[in-house]
Amino acid sequence: MTQTMPATAEAAPGGAPPRPEDENLGAGRTIGYGVQHILAMFGGVIAVPLIVGGAAGLDTAEKALLVACGLFVSGAATLLQTLGVPYFGAQLPLVQGTSFAAVSTMLAIIGDRGGEGLQHVFGAVIAAGLIGLVIAPFFGRIVRFFPEVVTGSIITIIGLSLMPVAARWITGNETIVVNGQSVANPNFASLGNIGLALFTFAVVIVLSKIQVLSRLAVLLGLAVGTIVALILGVADASVVARSSLVAFPQPFAFGMPVFELGAILSMTIVILVIMVETTADLLAVGEVIGSKVDSRRVSDGLRADMISTAIAPVFNAFPASAFAQNVGLVALTGIKSRFAVAAGGAILVVLGLSPMAAAVFSLIPGPVLGGAGIVLFGTVAASGVRTLAKVDYQGNNNIVIVAAAIAFGLIPVVSPDFWHAFPAWFITIFHSGISAAAVTAVLLNLFFNTLLPGRPTDPSGFAAAPARRVQGDEVEVLRRGGTLDPDSYEPDDRVDGTRAKDPDAVH
Repeated sequence: MTQTMPATAEAAPGGAPPRPEDENLGAGRTIGYGVQHILAMFGGVIAVPLIVGGAAGLDTAEKALLVACGLFVSGAATLLQTLGVPYFGAQLPLVQGTSFAAVSTMLAIIGDRGGEGLQHVFGAVIAAGLIGLVIAPFFGRIVRFFPEVVTGSIITIIGLSLMPVAARWITGNETIVVNGQSVANPNFASLGNIGLALFTFAVVIVLSKIQVLSRLAVLLGLAVGTIVALILGVADASVVARSSLVAFPQPFAFGMPVFELGAILSMTIVILVIMVETTADLLAVGEVIGSKVDSRRVSDGLRADMISTAIAPVFNAFPASAFAQNVGLVALTGIKSRFAVAAGGAILVVLGLSPMAAAVFSLIPGPVLGGAGIVLFGTVAASGVRTLAKVDYQGNNNIVIVAAAIAFGLIPVVSPDFWHAFPAWFITIFHSGISAAAVTAVLLNLFFNTLLPGRPTDPSGFAAAPARRVQGDEVEVLRRGGTLDPDSYEPDDRVDGTRAKDPDAVH
């Protein structure tokens, strides 16, 4: 009888006990889970170059080049983040990809410049990335300002703020461009698209119930959903035949970068937002896998993020950032190995070198991605709720911190134009639900728990409100015919102490 050997973990640096992220899964499982990570983030990686390329007026071939370059840089950045070299890389199962946070700023920089605007974008990204690299150690020292009340709030918002992304994958855009004109999309939120998404969601849920397939549920769900889409004619396989087999990214294919002060300042604000989000993701994935993330690991992770961002424009790519959806995949599958994510990074590099191979992954239609995304992003939010459950809410204002952080984090999700009248730098920060929640939670934690340490003798009415549940000992008192009136029993009058003032209160 063949016995399956358990996965092993390599010793941590310095002879420390093995870390969860160093688990060795074996070649087959490592590659399989690496592919699953790529499928979970592929839509996000290709979306940014398609949006920016369209704004710059690029043709189909040029936009395809941007997509391939984005895959290549994302893969290289993921390898650096997961495997690490001295001072660069947190060595955590964290996928790096092209950041959505910079899209609006890049579109503003391009403006009416057309294709030439990309040179200004690339120059701003290089300069801002280098600025971020210099200040990364400062961010590494703020870990102590991220207790569970802060990280739980941020993780919850990461999941909730990603739900509109899944919804847009399912519904598509309200308008499409036909012959240069913007017209209503006849397939927007169609029953077919929503049905395909719900079918994929159902497949993932059912497979999660099967023990031997549960950890590959997302990968298999995407595969089954794509096959059904091909049968129904929703996905188009002809794009594969039209793609070249191999094409190495040409450095500065769109011209040399242009360094413009205004563009650099705007992009630097974006980089600060990305650093806040990456810090949150580093702490989140550490919480999910049960590994210690100290200030040094945060600094190493941010340096990897920033050096990848600064180098990305050389290969015609945009700012890199940790992908929150893959944190959800780690939580959902329970696969903590950073080597599985590194395998995904290597696959991304290969895809970036082969437009034809990348086109195979691009067959996955949006509704299929969205159906799986509902599970992934919901898992992130659930992880945040689990972290918040560990927080002590008695005799302090932690509940106010959570309430305010989640509220500010959801404002840009439910009302994207809420901050439109504020200065551009403020909009850049608070238009991101993740960074808005992070800033709010950190500042309120400083105010309540650091600048004013200790338990307040008279917390706010919100904080003093009891939890909306009945405790077990209270149920027992009521069952015996007693009362929960505080004037009817001494402080220790519970199940174990029956010295009630009213002798008939507890029998």
